[in-house]
Amino acid sequence: MENAIDFHVLPEGCIANILSLTSPWDACRLSAVSSAFRSAAESDAIWERFLPSDYQSIISGSLDSPSIVCSSKKDLYFRLCDSPILIDGGNKSFSLEKRSGKKCYVLAARELSIVWADTPRYWRWISLPDSRFFEVAELIGVCWLEIRGKINTRTLSPKTKYAAYLLFKSASGSYGFEYHPVEVSVGIAGGESGESRVVYLDADQNQRHRFQIMPRRAGLFNRTLRHIYRVRAAVAREEGNEHYPIQRKDGWMEIELGEFFYEGGESGELEMNVMEVKGGHWKGGLFIQGIEVRPKDGK
Repeated sequence: MENAIDFHVLPEGCIANILSLTSPWDACRLSAVSSAFRSAAESDAIWERFLPSDYQSIISGSLDSPSIVCSSKKDLYFRLCDSPILIDGGNKSFSLEKRSGKKCYVLAARELSIVWADTPRYWRWISLPDSRFFEVAELIGVCWLEIRGKINTRTLSPKTKYAAYLLFKSASGSYGFEYHPVEVSVGIAGGESGESRVVYLDADQNQRHRFQIMPRRAGLFNRTLRHIYRVRAAVAREEGNEHYPIQRKDGWMEIELGEFFYEGGESGELEMNVMEVKGGHWKGGLFIQGIEVRPKDGK
């Protein structure tokens, strides 16, 4: 075809400039097209543009800064994708979403506001080998569950739809979460709060939901209780599994709290809430690692 463009005759710098206008995912795919594309796709100039503009200040303030030694900007990019670094004194972690290069954060439990967190009767702070942070919060037992987290929106990637996730796992003997939902929301602090919804923190919901396991007690009260459980199970089936936690590759559980689109430029505090304060029943046996804020579906 007379109008076809032969990219092989283009200077490598020109090809590199074209690739830098795509995405990290596209650049990696296009590097398989030809040796010219492969050479251009290794350029530091490309991967410099894929890295956040403030990546140097983020790395310099990280506890992991001395160990971050990379031979190229591409290696640095994938280092930040595959191995989150601890920032803000170890109370947050930072990484990049691999396909897009968007910023991801996890707020450690110590960075969250947890009601009664410093009362040993209700909560205690321990170390777990599979947590990325030095401490996690263990819920001993409360009748008022309230967890809040905040992050400045200016630290996020612009024009990105984010979602927040509570990262947790059940301890042996976890109780009180089987059929009692918690209320979650995400929104700008001091502004319009995001739409709240209910989710379940029952990590064993799949088996319990499948077999509709319910307490066995006698009397009118128990028949009423069983009816409530049955209705809740039916509603949960219709609502879908997004109201229940899923297991991550790192062994922890996550449940989505809500979404937020950050246009860019404006400054504010994104607030994430997890609450169960209406039922008055006791619940316990959870480990809280933190709240993750990451691009939803890589967008």
